[in-house]
Amino acid sequence: MSEVAGARAVRDEDAFDVARVASWLRDNADSPDGLDGEPEVRQFTGGASNLTYLLRYPSGRDLIVRRAPSGTKAKGAHDMRREYVIQSALAPVFDYVAPMVAFCDDPTVIGGDFYAMDRIAGVIPRSEWPADVPLSPEQARALCLDAVDVLAELHGIDPAAAGLSHLGKGLGYVRRQVEGWSTRYRNARTEDVPDLEAVMAWLDARQPDDVATCVIHNDFKLDNLVLAGDDVTRVVGVLDWEMATLGDPLMDLAGSMAYWVQADDDPEFQMMRRVPTHLPGMLTRDELVAAYAERTGRSVTPAQWRFYEVFGLFRMAVIAQQIYYRYFHGQTTNEMYALFGPAVQIIGRRLDGLIAGDPG
Repeated sequence: MSEVAGARAVRDEDAFDVARVASWLRDNADSPDGLDGEPEVRQFTGGASNLTYLLRYPSGRDLIVRRAPSGTKAKGAHDMRREYVIQSALAPVFDYVAPMVAFCDDPTVIGGDFYAMDRIAGVIPRSEWPADVPLSPEQARALCLDAVDVLAELHGIDPAAAGLSHLGKGLGYVRRQVEGWSTRYRNARTEDVPDLEAVMAWLDARQPDDVATCVIHNDFKLDNLVLAGDDVTRVVGVLDWEMATLGDPLMDLAGSMAYWVQADDDPEFQMMRRVPTHLPGMLTRDELVAAYAERTGRSVTPAQWRFYEVFGLFRMAVIAQQIYYRYFHGQTTNEMYALFGPAVQIIGRRLDGLIAGDPG
């Protein structure tokens, strides 16, 4: 079998009883075909939230297993049952969800809840574009536009028809997000990062009304997309649904754009780049927002977008700080997590610059 990009040896602290999990999957999978024998297990080490493993069976079938990390700061953000239910509900109405295989809430199997799904084969862009996969500027532009189409398609799903009405709390999503992420930052702050109180006050004073309520992904970025192996301009899968909910679509776009580091950004912000959005032909953030507005019929002026840009970056700072909190307090030995503290400082300086330039 060919290698799967991003899959590495399992870290000692994240290891589990492979034979026990394989036995449970054979007994409980929706379709147990191809699950005989013990799989080879690899870990996707690029993520910093839920743990993701690749199980490669002798038959050639590949499964992806997702579980929560130990010692988490915000346990509500690691609900495996919720991830499984959301994707199961979306599968009939959204072609980009992986087939679900099984959900387990027996803690004796792996130490906590987990679920398994079939792997969607294709290209997943990481921090650098794969060297053996050609990408012309024309293809890069086409990929960006297709990604916008997929996000807009997700936002167009009828939550009630998909059986997902229970996810939301109704109008007031923007307000709840500003208040909620502000509380999370204050709770997770460590002494070596900025307090961001001026940013939180700015967001609180300028929050707009919700523009709509729809299914949102909340982590829609290039490394959560699977691209067709024979046509990298075409998205065939959307991964990592742990933060999906019902909410405001522009807040979803804001979260996505926070990770979109473009070629002309300053050198410090370039250090934050985790996906290859700087390549020739990639749209700028402004172009992507304009493409989304055109695709959905929503008007988003530069003045309106400033709030969403600030919120998206602030939210990214909170996520980074929650991850760094685990390292700071010795809840993980993964040295990669140490980098998130300096990342919060970089984002904080960028946020200060954005709100300082606010004419209002």
